[in-house]
This record gives sequence, C-alpha cells and structure tokens, in this order.
Amino acid sequence: MSILIVGNVLKDVYLNLDERTNHFETDKNGVNWLDLSFDASEHHFFHRSETFGGAAVSLEVLQNLGVSATVPNFPLRFSPQASSVSVSPEDPLKTSDYSFRYLLIANGQVSYLSPSAFLKTNFFPPQTSFDYLYIDRSATISSTVAQKILAYLKSNPRTKLITYVRDLSRPGLDQLLSSSSLIFLEKTSRPSSLSTSDAAKVLRKIPASKIISLSEHHFSYLNLSEPISPHRLDLFTHLSFYSIAAATILGCFVLGYSVEDSLKFARLNVEHSKLNASLSLAKLKTLSTPKTSNLSLLAANLLRPPKGILAADESGGSIKKKFASLDIPDTAENRRSYRDIFLSTPSLPDYVNGVILFEETAHQSSSSGQNFVELLTSKQIIPGIKVDQGLKPLEDSPNSQETYTSGLDGLASRLQEYYNLGLRFTKWRSAFTLTFDEKGNILTPSQSAIEKNCRDLAKYAKICQNCHFVPIVEPELVHDGNYSLNDCALATSRILDCLFAKLAEARVDLSACILKVNMILAGKQFKAPSTPEEIGIATAKVLKRHVPKELAGVVFLSGGQTPEQATDNLSAIEKNGPFPWPVTFSFARALQDPALYTWAGNPQKANSARLAFEERLKANQAALKPHQSTVRKND
Repeated sequence: MSILIVGNVLKDVYLNLDERTNHFETDKNGVNWLDLSFDASEHHFFHRSETFGGAAVSLEVLQNLGVSATVPNFPLRFSPQASSVSVSPEDPLKTSDYSFRYLLIANGQVSYLSPSAFLKTNFFPPQTSFDYLYIDRSATISSTVAQKILAYLKSNPRTKLITYVRDLSRPGLDQLLSSSSLIFLEKTSRPSSLSTSDAAKVLRKIPASKIISLSEHHFSYLNLSEPISPHRLDLFTHLSFYSIAAATILGCFVLGYSVEDSLKFARLNVEHSKLNASLSLAKLKTLSTPKTSNLSLLAANLLRPPKGILAADESGGSIKKKFASLDIPDTAENRRSYRDIFLSTPSLPDYVNGVILFEETAHQSSSSGQNFVELLTSKQIIPGIKVDQGLKPLEDSPNSQETYTSGLDGLASRLQEYYNLGLRFTKWRSAFTLTFDEKGNILTPSQSAIEKNCRDLAKYAKICQNCHFVPIVEPELVHDGNYSLNDCALATSRILDCLFAKLAEARVDLSACILKVNMILAGKQFKAPSTPEEIGIATAKVLKRHVPKELAGVVFLSGGQTPEQATDNLSAIEKNGPFPWPVTFSFARALQDPALYTWAGNPQKANSARLAFEERLKANQAALKPHQSTVRKND
C-alpha cells in the first residue's frame, strides 16, 4: 500500500536560549514574554538543533510503521533506529522548499516564531498511481490546487482520498470532503449551528462512519473512544500531537488493524514519541500488550484478607467541617497532625493494605520528618490518592440537587506527577441522592445523572489504567435520605448496571479495578432503620446479581453510619458469602471519628487518639476474619 502526502514541510529550528541574556520583556503582572525584536543571529543560545516538521512528521510516522509514503519533491528518509533524518544527495532540498519556524526554549517554557504566511501547498500529479492521497494537517491548499487533486482522483479511481480538517474555511475544502473516504477532524473545527461555510454544510451530511475525531482528550470513531490527556511537555509531542495521531491511525488502517487498535496505537505514539523518532509498529505492539497483569496483582494486594483500605482522603471542605464542630483551627499544620495520627500508627500495616490520601497529604510529612507516601511505602502499605475534584451541579438534570464529578481535564498530567511521588492507585467518587415526587415515584437519581456520572467514572478508570494506576470507582448512593432498604436496592442496582456497561464500553480491565460502594440499607431519615441481618442479605443479593465476576474486588464505604453500625453491617454482609471477589472495608469516618474526638486538636492526646483508631481497626478486622470463605476466580 502506498500513500502520497500533500502538505507543507517545515524547517523547525530549536534554540535553547541563554537565560542570562535579555530576550524577554516583563509585563505589569511580572510575566516574562519573548521580546518580539528577537533575532536568532544576535542572541545567545546554549544549543541549536534543526529538524523537519509539518508533513515530514506524517511521513516519518508512516515510514516507521512500514508504510510506503512519499511527500512530493521532499526525498526524506527516516530511521527509527538512528532517530535521524536523511535527504537523498541526488535530490537535495533547497531553502525555498520549506518555511522556517523558530522554537525558543527558556526557563522550561516554549515560545514560537512562525512566518506570517506559510508557503502555499502545490500539487503536481505523479506519474504513478498511489493507493491513498492524504491531505496533511500542514497543507495550505488553494482552490486551484484542490481542482488539480480532484482531477488526479478522477483519472485514478482506485486512489482513495484522506483529508485532515483543521480549518473549515479552507478554499475548495467542500469538494475535497465530498470525495474523501476518510476524514480526520480536529474537535475545534467541528461546525457549530451558526457555521455557514460550504465545507461545514458538506461535513454535516457526511456519514459518521467516515469521520475520525481528534481532540486533546480523546481519539474517537463512532462509539469507540481512546482517552488521551497528554502530560508530556517535550517539544516534538507538544508541536505535533495531532499529526502523529492522524498518521498513526491512517497507517494502521492501511495495514489492516482494527479501529480499536489503531486508536490505541495513536495514543501510545503520542505518549512515547521523541524528536524525529516516533515508534515502530513492533514497539507499538509491545507497548499495547496488556500489562494489566501487573495492575491486577496490585489490585489483589490491595484486597488481601483480612485487611481493608483506609480512606484518609477527605477534601479540604470536609476537614474544615469536622474541625469546626470541635473548635479546631483549620490550618495546614493541624490537618497534617490529624493525618499523622493515623498514618504513623505503628500497627497500621496489620490492618490495612492501602491508604487513600488527599493531595495535600501526599506532599506533607509525618512528625518524624518522613514524607507520608514514603512512610506508607516503607511499611509495605500501598499509597493511593483521590483524583476527582469535587461535585458540581448537573445543569441538564431535571432536579437541581443532582451533581456530576469534575476532574477529567488534565487528569493524565496529574497522574504522572502522582506516579512520580510513589502513589499507585486512585479513587473517584460520584454521588447520587434518592428522592421521590409527590406521587411516590423516584425523582432522583435521574437516568441522565446516572449515565453522565457512570460514563465519567469509566473514562477516569481507563485513563488511570493507561497511566499504570489501579482505579477505585465509587458510585455512592448517599445514606442521608428518606428511603427504604428496597428503594436503596433498586437504585443501587440501576447505578451498578449502568456503571459496568460503561466500564465495558471503555474497555476497562475489571481485574485491575475496584468497586467502592454503599451498603444496601434504608436512608437515615427512614422511619424503620435496617437491621444488620437485612443489610447483609440485601447487599449480598445486589452485589451477586449486578457485579461481574471479573472484578478485582468490592470495598464498602461507611456513608455516615456510626463506627459500630458500619462494623456490624460489614460482618453481616460477610456472613452472606461466599463471593466471587474479595469483600472488605474502605472506611473514613467509621475508622477516624473516635480518634478525632479523642484528639480534638490537642497534641498531648495524639497517642490516645491512635489507640482509639486501633480499636476500630481491630473491630473491622474481626468482622472479616470469621467469614473468609470468598471464592477466587481461579479456585
């Protein structure tokens, strides 16, 4: 298969500027901006390197995939082994063949100096026939050139046209779109309802089966989506993100790979490419080979009986309320001291396999001076972190009480930082309230709220696994309501069914995913509280009917129960086993509240608080120990 690339080759010149020289102007806010009078010949720089960008990026990607690709009049050859580019000596490039673009690096930041008008893309019909003609992202095509391309396609009916769309105002684009077999569409270029360009009108009529959508966060085709949130800031990926992605998908399509694999390979290429060194097909295959066995093992270690997971991840708002109730000043030092009570408890490794931290805590240290993450790791406790950024009103909900959870934007970037800190699993909470209308029909959670939150939970889980974290998904039906045990069972079942459908659509590996869920019990405001026996039977029934056997395990939240209630109900649930996965606790308040009330901000009572905390740990472990009849999938 052969591909003719139509586009512009750029000459990118990278200059690492000498920060000691005066290249910058400072604005009124103290921000440094590049002096627009910059002249590369007059300023000092530590290092200079040159490479080819634009259409050369697509060429390099396709060549490294093993696809025969050509840019007319540019005899470039790339070597993935040498990470270099060569030009045929028989047909050297001239300066007039490309536009220059300067990339200026100083203080870890990148600035661009680009020509005000790039060279126009020309097209000279080749003498031979190609299987594909690809209009690259870099192309600046006139109406005349568009007509030449269409004439070539007419005389070569076997050649398929692939078009990259980033600007709907491109001359002649409407005719090119109509003739395209496949279209790469940047999300920002999708036409709005107000768009009146001819290309926008044509694009609306094109079947979705011909469009691959590319954005900073997803590569999508029909109902398939590959989450992507690049955390890398190195120059090649930063500049050529879309070109690498589109060329990889195109190359994989040409080689016969499925859409799912093609989107995955594109993500991997974006994540791992270096300057003039995108990945070979063999390397992409290696990287795409599921490594979830390691994540599955990590998930299994988080669930080793008879231990649980401590949830020490209350947000700043939650801690503030707790402290206010006891007149404890809400300061960083008091928050650190509070966390230190739990994380420095000597016997903690006897009762928990992992601890979920709040971001602030991950950067703080114990009273001994050791960072909390390092402290937990030294005790062979797996450190994790809450990564969602809180609840927001769900604007399109039929009820103003409903929420969604924010935090997907930039998640992969934050995960890279967390991984470097030593954190290895994550948690994301979505909250649902159970309410009724005046006729007694369920008002919330609405189906739209369930769909939105479960879809986001699945996206979060997929991104986390891609970034080598075990995700905990937490769809919580809030306990503070006036509803019966049966109502709770029905609502929780609906939520779980939707959640696991969305996880399957996102291709999340369930063996490396943990469910954190509410117990099945009546709401706090209901006239008849549920007994432990009722809770044990109902919870076991819902889990066995609605949770896939492939899941790594289930952990329970305490959800506003008293410490004693949470422990008694955990014991009752365990009695209704065996289950096809481990079942344990991931409590916050039910473990910490007795210690909080004992400590109450008094440093002299820290040891007494630890003893109160340890008592709750012992009680919950005792609730698990008599019932270790869990059946593993390989038994």
